[in-house]
Amino acid sequence: MTRLLPARPPRRPIPRAACAMRAVRIGVLAALLAWTCGCDRPVAEPRRMDARKLPASDVNLTPRALVRDGGTLRWPVPEFPTQWNFYHVNGTKSVVSDVVQGLLPHVMRVDEKAVPRPVPEYVESAKVTWEGSEQVVTYRINPKARWSDGRPITYRDFAAQARALSGHDRRYQAAVTTGYRYIRRVERGSDDREAVVRFAKPFADWKALFSPLYPASTMADPEAFGAAWQGRMGPTAGPFRVAKIDRTAKTVTVVRDPKWWGRPAKLDRIVYRAMDAAAMPGAFANGEIDLMDINVDAGALRRAADVPNADIRRAGGPDWRQFTLNAASPLLADVRVRRAVLLGIDRDALARAALGELGWPAQTLGNHFFMNTQEGYQDNSGELGRYDPAAAERLLDEAGWRRQGKYRVKDGRTLALRFVVPAGMPGSRQEGELTRAMLARIGIRVDVWPVPVDDLFDQYVTPGNFDIVPFSWLGTAFPMSALRSVFSTPKGDRIQQNYARLGTPDIDALLDKAAHEVDQDRARRLINEADRLIWRLATVLPLYQRPQIVAIRSDLANFGALGFYEPPYEDIGFTGRGDGP
Repeated sequence: MTRLLPARPPRRPIPRAACAMRAVRIGVLAALLAWTCGCDRPVAEPRRMDARKLPASDVNLTPRALVRDGGTLRWPVPEFPTQWNFYHVNGTKSVVSDVVQGLLPHVMRVDEKAVPRPVPEYVESAKVTWEGSEQVVTYRINPKARWSDGRPITYRDFAAQARALSGHDRRYQAAVTTGYRYIRRVERGSDDREAVVRFAKPFADWKALFSPLYPASTMADPEAFGAAWQGRMGPTAGPFRVAKIDRTAKTVTVVRDPKWWGRPAKLDRIVYRAMDAAAMPGAFANGEIDLMDINVDAGALRRAADVPNADIRRAGGPDWRQFTLNAASPLLADVRVRRAVLLGIDRDALARAALGELGWPAQTLGNHFFMNTQEGYQDNSGELGRYDPAAAERLLDEAGWRRQGKYRVKDGRTLALRFVVPAGMPGSRQEGELTRAMLARIGIRVDVWPVPVDDLFDQYVTPGNFDIVPFSWLGTAFPMSALRSVFSTPKGDRIQQNYARLGTPDIDALLDKAAHEVDQDRARRLINEADRLIWRLATVLPLYQRPQIVAIRSDLANFGALGFYEPPYEDIGFTGRGDGP
């Protein structure tokens, strides 16, 4: 999970590799042996890091005057999307967010301290006022702002996006409606360049909306909402424009847009290239790419540390690893079975296996909304956050699943769960192998299903073709409203981002109250009340805070381990101190 906005929902990146292919086979065996024998740590103990002392971001922050003009940034991505509308149910992916940040308007940009501020190239001001009990937000749009098709950016674009994401028209396949669903209407202000947004109910995270902003021409019609961005890009408005989408090479090339009215982009171009995670360390070492997300790949970290003219940048962040359980699966429809799965998984062992060689604190999470070091955090997991196979077995007995040999059977059917992982992502495969060993102890068979990376969400997660799936949610500055789409009750086939396909009216009511609560302390209390209910529902198992570790060319400026920071893409570039292209 993710930058976590109701407007810009939590990005759901395809899980990155945990180690190189050869290393993962050894790592899985070592972790399994260490876990089964009860050893404290499955891997050697390196120098420890304290996540609380990590910088909020580590991006080689450099003034524009010291960044040279020109150059190509070669940026590897874990998959090649077909849907480029980030708000579409098939488009809410990290790679889509990464690409459109340089192409589309973002009316707010978050700094390293998670403070959102208006982006002057798009809005000259954004102010909230109150007319009685009605919340009103007025955006003054930059008069120079235009779409690539020549049309000016106006209140009509705000109005079209608000309608499309309101949830009122079921024909829009929207991934999220939080925030927009509270908008009563969007009006023309003093002229077309002023958008007046009126809310039916107060919405504390109003700064989360309209980032990114899509053109009305592709938002006003349900068919265009998907089709205009399917395999191609609609009109853009940013420092870069799309030059080529190559489906064969799985690359997207964006180039400096001469029509951009802001400060010109320092880079000539960015080439996003879909690449197997196992191939990234070699490509980085050979100079074929300019950065690489290490994630939890200790082998890649060691290899990158030996690459000349490269830096390892680290930052704390709100990103977290988790397992989602599909409550719509017949085998997991019974809450007793889901709770047994949670109790049968040793989260400490999974965290140590993933993070031990990185020196990252192997501390499990007890909250679905806040990180361990974040204000508002409290451990709400209770007994479900502990590893307790005996309690898990009692629950399975109560649910009618009886041991027949190694596994449990009910009505002639074996309790066998599909653990779907992206092929070529060995970290996910390691999680599957460890989970298989753990759940076998309580009589549950786990079948690890590798599937093509590009198909993971579109063909498996979104349609519900799985029992358990691991991936990471990437957080943003708006945790209290952003995750509503993940835990709110689905309406028919409109699951938004609730891939577990289950919610309750009580959880919905608490999340709604938190979204309307302007007092942050009260809002956090409401979120924690909801979090306790989500733990009892047993649909999403938080594991640990995901490291932000990025290997990067040492002369690449204003980019790296971002944390909350959202960089202006026009400021990214090379300083000339290293071998940057």
